[in-house]
Amino acid sequence: MLSGQTVTAMLEEGSPLGRTIDFVVDANAPRGGMKHTFFTPDRKYAVQFFNDPRDGLNPYIQERIRAIVSIYNPTLSEQAGGALGNTEKTAEYFRSRFCWPVAIVSQPEFGIVCPTYPQRFFFGGNASTNGLNLRGKDKKSNWFTGRLRKYIAPEEKGDFRTMLSAAICLSRSVRRMHQAGLAHSDLSCNNVLIDPQSGSTVVIDIDSLVVPGKYPPEVCGTSGYIAPEVLATLEFDYNDPRRRLPCVSTDLHALPVLIYEYLFLRHPLKGPKIHSAASAEEDDFLAMGREALFIENPGDRSNRPSDLKVTIQSLSRGLEQLFLKAFVDGLHDPAQRPAAMEWERELLRAWDRLVRCDNPACEMKWFILRDENSPVCPFCGTRLRDRVIRLGFKSMMRGRNGVYRDNGEAIAYDGMPLYDWHISSTVHNDEKAGTEMRAYICRHNGMWLLVNNGAEGMTSPTGRLVPKGQAVELKDGAVFRMTDRDDGLLCEVSVY
Repeated sequence: MLSGQTVTAMLEEGSPLGRTIDFVVDANAPRGGMKHTFFTPDRKYAVQFFNDPRDGLNPYIQERIRAIVSIYNPTLSEQAGGALGNTEKTAEYFRSRFCWPVAIVSQPEFGIVCPTYPQRFFFGGNASTNGLNLRGKDKKSNWFTGRLRKYIAPEEKGDFRTMLSAAICLSRSVRRMHQAGLAHSDLSCNNVLIDPQSGSTVVIDIDSLVVPGKYPPEVCGTSGYIAPEVLATLEFDYNDPRRRLPCVSTDLHALPVLIYEYLFLRHPLKGPKIHSAASAEEDDFLAMGREALFIENPGDRSNRPSDLKVTIQSLSRGLEQLFLKAFVDGLHDPAQRPAAMEWERELLRAWDRLVRCDNPACEMKWFILRDENSPVCPFCGTRLRDRVIRLGFKSMMRGRNGVYRDNGEAIAYDGMPLYDWHISSTVHNDEKAGTEMRAYICRHNGMWLLVNNGAEGMTSPTGRLVPKGQAVELKDGAVFRMTDRDDGLLCEVSVY
């Protein structure tokens, strides 16, 4: 095949793309550890082949990839041959969050077809501040979370709110993989692309997924994200029972490493402690493996940087506890690591406690309000000028009329949208929920108002119906129903 030549590839039967697909041969095709990549003429799809053709002939590898493309595929509905229980709505949701293989190439050799990443995950022409040519390069998260960040244009960096959104997006994607019985085995800054402007992520390199007990891992992971137990047992043979291989629990180390990087723009294990003076490689091997130590470990400060100002105590208490569970209790004990579902839940709770910093020069622009009585931005030290308004949501306990229990909360800010999960106790903020705004909060003539934007049966504190377009004033002690349905939430207002 000659560079620039358009070649027609044959696809295996049942492909949603038909029986053939064209790709353009490129002598300088992107090449990873296992595969190289060509693109279709319209660049909507990537066609990938193994660097070593013998891998493509391996029936075991072929079987695993066929399973990943079909029965384990969350981007296909169950009706279309995808993952069990997957609806078209949830499949569509995850299509933008995974770069999942959609077809298998049978000729000219065994390979896979994946959709190309959405354009927002590629840098544009003005992404750098110092003349670096980043146009067309993947937005790997280490461009935004480490030393390279200083070379990125301010408008590309996003803010704390969008980075929290990216953390939610990633935790949801990993939760979905784990629900299907899959492990990624190589979650890292290289295999999760991030767009800080929109707060979105896309998980790539899906074809090497691990199915525990059926399809074992092919890779150990990426430096900085490999679980300590995997690094610490590399000396043993692959089949030695003492060897620890990538699996769901190792994903549950890499996931909080990425989340920590998104929120703090630093690595959770890279501190000042010297583990070995023999060589930089040995020191790093120990720091990420057998002797790994969280830089914010409250019981051992030997790896804590001297300039730590914003810490896990700047987040919600729930997130603080999860980070301690992941990087203290679970760092060397995989069974203690929080599940992806726990991360998703606590990140969503933290999202509802976001407030906008009053300092226009604050780079992070938003922060999680940890204490209503001390509303200070941890990034710039600015104290909120306005009152803090907390909405406490409660749901009626089943079979106990008039008895309510806590069902979430939100800190109000001007322009804050409210959705079905703020209205109903039976709706959760996940891929199945609708995205229609049911109400919003605004400040008008010195008053804080909750405006009905389509919630049926909303009632005021005095019991009158609040139709669409009308509002409830958010006064201290006010109690009202978000909807009069049986599953409706009660809202209690507290002003600090």
